[in-house]
Amino acid sequence: MGPLAGIKVLDLTRVLAGPWAAQLLADFGADVVKIEKPSGGDDSRQWGPPWLKEATGASTGESAYYLSANRGKRSVILDLANPRGAQLARRLALQSDVLLENFKVGGLARYGLGYEALASLHPGLIYCSITGFGQDGPDAARPGYDAMIQAMGGLMSITGNPDGEPGAGPQKVGVAVSDLMAGMYASTAILAALHERDRSGAGQHIDLALLDTQIAWLANQGMNYLVTGAAPGRFGSAHPSITPYQPFNTADGFVMLAVGNDRQFGDFCRVAGREELAGDARFATSAARVAHREELAALLTPVMKTRATRAWVRSLGEAQVPCGPINDIAQAFAEPQVRHRAMRVDLPHPLAGEVPGVRNPARFSRSALEYRRAPPLLGEHTDEVLRERLGLEAGELGQLRQEGAFGKSGG
Repeated sequence: MGPLAGIKVLDLTRVLAGPWAAQLLADFGADVVKIEKPSGGDDSRQWGPPWLKEATGASTGESAYYLSANRGKRSVILDLANPRGAQLARRLALQSDVLLENFKVGGLARYGLGYEALASLHPGLIYCSITGFGQDGPDAARPGYDAMIQAMGGLMSITGNPDGEPGAGPQKVGVAVSDLMAGMYASTAILAALHERDRSGAGQHIDLALLDTQIAWLANQGMNYLVTGAAPGRFGSAHPSITPYQPFNTADGFVMLAVGNDRQFGDFCRVAGREELAGDARFATSAARVAHREELAALLTPVMKTRATRAWVRSLGEAQVPCGPINDIAQAFAEPQVRHRAMRVDLPHPLAGEVPGVRNPARFSRSALEYRRAPPLLGEHTDEVLRERLGLEAGELGQLRQEGAFGKSGG
């Protein structure tokens, strides 16, 4: 059983940051119930193409985007605008350990699902709110999406080719990293709160903002600014503080060279047949190489073109010099190490037969993770969860349908 077996999570989030956090908790063994609106459910269900296909080739209507962030959960349709639907959500919240939500600030209070209302009845509840800008401040009421947060939070200013080079200009990262990191921070904060609750017996409210997250994980680039007062610029795929740490053309493609210390540089020079560069005062130390990065790159560019990518990867790998091919995603999944680590998982799916997914990278020596549930169909587990968690019988479920608790379609 996973390390979070027995923990009950109510997931009132949609799109990516919140669902990503809840999926991590599900991977670790928590029982995650995802509450979705009757009309279409999680917004990301409609974010296609591409769509998962049935064996016949017909679309299942399940978007790849939605499938990426909702493994391991059970889906329940509830109309929170209906008093009976909101009442059911409150009952589920009051017997959960964790509630995750990403409504606008104060948006759940009108349904009796705000933190204060629930905590007064369930003091042990851990309530995590994920918003664009946090619960307070001048921008608290604004909606926030990943791309705008990457822009506002400085990430795009250090991503892309520098001014004066072809294709220069700020760029967004190819996946929604602000959302994903917010999900990671949320899941770790929830785990910390669960641990603290073991001592105090009390739950608490976690206020997590996408913009705060983006500022926090600027890491060395944020610190570069704080210690100098100068905002870092764009270096393309090079590194601002170490070099050679960048892609190079090879005889048949590209290789990413990632030399991190003087020993590695010396070994690189030996493998490349340019031992004299390691003793050159301009390149002998990391700081010297950074000061003369353009000169060094100009010397290495023709050298790197003399061999094929795989030849460089093999010879430098044998010398313990970090480097790798620049793979597309298909090539990344085909890497022997990725295959060996079984990063792809296939789960039974009611429409497609099977749905592929990506394994959680954490491996536990005792608490083995189990991947039992594919991302659920909209409302797939409504009756199951309400029977199991709230003890509702068939007649009660039928009455709730008539009263609109599951929306006009009846769930």
